[in-house]
Amino acid sequence: MTLFFALCFVGIAIAGFSAFVIFWPLTLVHIRDRHPDTAAGFGAFAFLDGAALRWLLSGRYRALNDRSLSGLATPARIALWVIWLGLGMALLLWLYSQVMK
Repeated sequence: MTLFFALCFVGIAIAGFSAFVIFWPLTLVHIRDRHPDTAAGFGAFAFLDGAALRWLLSGRYRALNDRSLSGLATPARIALWVIWLGLGMALLLWLYSQVMK
């Protein structure tokens, strides 16, 4: 039963990844088109750039006071947290199942 719940958390992480793949590129295009100064700090391939992901996770997009940007970046941020939490919980449950054998 423990591994079933771990697999459920992997499914939650996959759902988070799907949402991230939808909202993060839209956010990056919005930044490129309307906030070129911010986009310049992300580099050429911002999709997996550490600086861009830290910018997203820390919520620094709110400082730009752009409601459209917040509407795209907030779901991307939540999705990124869901990925990490889902995989983390799956890992913890898998470790628990290994210890309890």
